[in-house]
Amino acid sequence: MLTYDLNPDPIPLLSVTPLPPFSRCTVPRLKRSVVGCLPVLYWLPRYSIWDYGMPDLISGISVGIMHLPQGMAYALLASLPPVFGLYTSLYPALVYFFFGTSRHISIGTFAVLSIMVGSVTERLAPDRNFLVMLNGTNLTEVNITARDSYRVQVAAATTVLGGLIQVVLGLVKFGFVGTYLSEPLVRAYTTAAAAHAVVAVIAQLFGLSTTRFSGPLSLVYTLVEVCSKLPQTHLPTLAVSGVSMVFLIAAKEINSAISARLPVPIPVELITIVAATVISSYTYLNGNYTISVVGEIPSGLAAPRLPDASLFKEVMGDAFALAIVGYAISISLGKTFALKHGYKVDSNQELVALGLSNAVGGFFQCYAVCSSMSRSLIQESTGGKTQMAGMASAVIVLVTVLKLGPLFQELPKAVLAAIVFVNLKGMFKQYYDIITLWRSSKVDLVVWLVTWVSTLLFNLDMGLGASITFAVLTVIFRTQLPKYSVLGHVPGTELYLDMETHREVREVPGITIFHSSATVYFANADLYLEALKGKSGLDISKMIIYKRRQEAKQRRRDKRAERRARREAKRQVRHCRKPGVFSVEEAAGHWKEPGGGDGDKEESLGDDQRDWCGRENGTVFVMPTTPRTPDDQCSWEYLKGSKDPDCATLGAMSELQDGDTTTLGSSSEDTLSRELDKVSLGSLGKWTWDIHSIILDLSTANFIDTVAIKTMRNIFHDFGEIDVTVYMAGCQMSVVEQLELGGFFSESITKGRLFATVHDAVLHCLGHQGTSTPSTLNANIGLQNY
Repeated sequence: MLTYDLNPDPIPLLSVTPLPPFSRCTVPRLKRSVVGCLPVLYWLPRYSIWDYGMPDLISGISVGIMHLPQGMAYALLASLPPVFGLYTSLYPALVYFFFGTSRHISIGTFAVLSIMVGSVTERLAPDRNFLVMLNGTNLTEVNITARDSYRVQVAAATTVLGGLIQVVLGLVKFGFVGTYLSEPLVRAYTTAAAAHAVVAVIAQLFGLSTTRFSGPLSLVYTLVEVCSKLPQTHLPTLAVSGVSMVFLIAAKEINSAISARLPVPIPVELITIVAATVISSYTYLNGNYTISVVGEIPSGLAAPRLPDASLFKEVMGDAFALAIVGYAISISLGKTFALKHGYKVDSNQELVALGLSNAVGGFFQCYAVCSSMSRSLIQESTGGKTQMAGMASAVIVLVTVLKLGPLFQELPKAVLAAIVFVNLKGMFKQYYDIITLWRSSKVDLVVWLVTWVSTLLFNLDMGLGASITFAVLTVIFRTQLPKYSVLGHVPGTELYLDMETHREVREVPGITIFHSSATVYFANADLYLEALKGKSGLDISKMIIYKRRQEAKQRRRDKRAERRARREAKRQVRHCRKPGVFSVEEAAGHWKEPGGGDGDKEESLGDDQRDWCGRENGTVFVMPTTPRTPDDQCSWEYLKGSKDPDCATLGAMSELQDGDTTTLGSSSEDTLSRELDKVSLGSLGKWTWDIHSIILDLSTANFIDTVAIKTMRNIFHDFGEIDVTVYMAGCQMSVVEQLELGGFFSESITKGRLFATVHDAVLHCLGHQGTSTPSTLNANIGLQNY
């Protein structure tokens, strides 16, 4: 019969360990993550049409009108057909609308990046690679269609790769890389890039056909070729360029003069290209005067296509340079506007947004983008409030690409070159930075000049690398060679300032407060130690060497004294019935001359002397070392007192150089003083010092490495050997933790040597030396020097 257990053993449940708080997926955490990745979800639901709609629309139309001429003009710098400049002004702006955090920058074409892209396309797709033979002749011509098609592929591949680099850097929180591109470096770099842009368009202004070189000294080679071909200048093209430049400069000056009375600035560039297109169409400039025009502009949008991945290897360095430069320009502009209008720009999210704009745009045959200074200023000055202004400008470009593009086919390229040249005026004004930096900072001036020269000579990509390397080296040199100072107390306060630069400060008696303007690490640890020795006035190395020599001499003297004392004791045992030593007061009048002989010179004792032979002096004993002379003079030897003559030692004449004896008529204290003075003045420089404490002000240190920890340990040990106590003040918690991990603290160096402030350390030092009481220390510090 089968039976069933109605109460089976319960199956044990698996124990579940709760997740730590940072790894739990909560609704608020998920919301913050999504909003962080898509900032548009944060501001768009709060968007007020009544408050922001009209300002954003006006600003967007103004910026969109500027996109049209700049997009087509900067495409010439990239050596691409003008329509791809319009594509570049459209797609990246749409992507940035969703992922960007800045409300005022205008994403699109920019002269510096266009020049950088142009150097890549010219290098990988030069004209000589697309030469074809004319039918029935030996002449050759460039296959422009094939050349432009391949250059578009090169530009798109470079842009996609640069965008991916930016996205990856943003995801790993590498947005701080922009901090290494200081303002002088970025301004010098853009100034040098403007020179590259001028040389690139100057051939268009003069109607010349030149070869664009790449690599180091490419600017020089291109300029030399342009100068050599100046006699071949096409005069009609030069006339169009001159008229366009004069009109643009005059109109811009008038525009800036009356801008305060205008709701929106006059679209000078758009008026210029419209007027030039109309004039060119009706006067047939291309057919009658062979003036080069834009040519066919296809209407509609191009289908997306995958970039040629085989080009990635060849454009890796250029893509990285584009990624860094584009981000540096964008984040600097974005932070400027954010500070002015009181909102925050996320550096890492900006890197991701710019990367996605480039990566997605590359699939639609766009080239690298960043924020434009001129368009961003227009967007901000015309009242733009949010990224909705960028969306409005993209709509203007979209309408142009779909419907109005073919109308600009007769636009002369010389007019676009003139627009580029005039728009670079703002970058040329940056040469005034040389005067400003000369007055304010010589180091920043050197960074500016090195960046400018290296970018001009080494081209844009290698110039950027050389500039960043030099800028980082200046930081290393400045931290390696900081300013060291001794601090003094400001009477009546708890402040301690440099005694060399502030007259009102007073030295704290017996205390040296040492301060370094930079953190201590492996590159300046030795310099820190040397500066501390110099500022304290103590030559530790010589003092310790001298001290050890004297200790060794004293040990040798003690050993000799012990041996001499034993010999004397044995002599006395042989001649005295009761062992003892002679006291000078009792035996001075009864001493007898030795009977003769050399060596130890045995003495004979009379009956009267035997009475005092047994007496002992517990403090000082003296023994004659030379026979009495006729004038009753005798040389004596001092022994440290002891009940046991065998234990008696030579007196503590440690500072005497070689002598172990002295005459009774001379003063041993005077001799010791003279010897000390002679040694200190001759070799030590400062043997008698009034410093009992040294306080190391480490408030500027934000980290400390193992080399600096060893240096600090040596400082504590070496100064301790000469009875100078060392303390630390102002250490941050991270520095204290690194000291603990480095094994700095021990039984001899405890945390009692650490103080939160210099003032606390000073109070402790004065109280520890007994110079004042805790209640009156602060007052005494200010009064001791008056």
